[in-house]
Amino acid sequence: MSIRVLIADDQSLVRAGFRLVLENHPDLEVVGEAANGHQAVHSAARLEPDVVLMDIRMPELDGIAATREITARQATRVLVLTTYDLDEYVYDALRAGASGFL
Repeated sequence: MSIRVLIADDQSLVRAGFRLVLENHPDLEVVGEAANGHQAVHSAARLEPDVVLMDIRMPELDGIAATREITARQATRVLVLTTYDLDEYVYDALRAGASGFL
């Protein structure tokens, strides 16, 4: 049984890079991608992934708000990934229901 992953990031190159890395692991299956927070929420509900890799800064709905909506509706785990090194993002992500922050 594989772990189903949804990748949510506004940069297509980042999504493609994560997909390449994840698809090389036999226990991981990338089930979809989202370019903004609204797409992430909709895709998580439709695809029911086990894990969402969530960017913080995205257009339309940021990763914190999208995490809050996803974790309130379903048992999907959210792992927040960002290049920003701000403690506020860590705390906000965890309060929103994220299972981890990198």
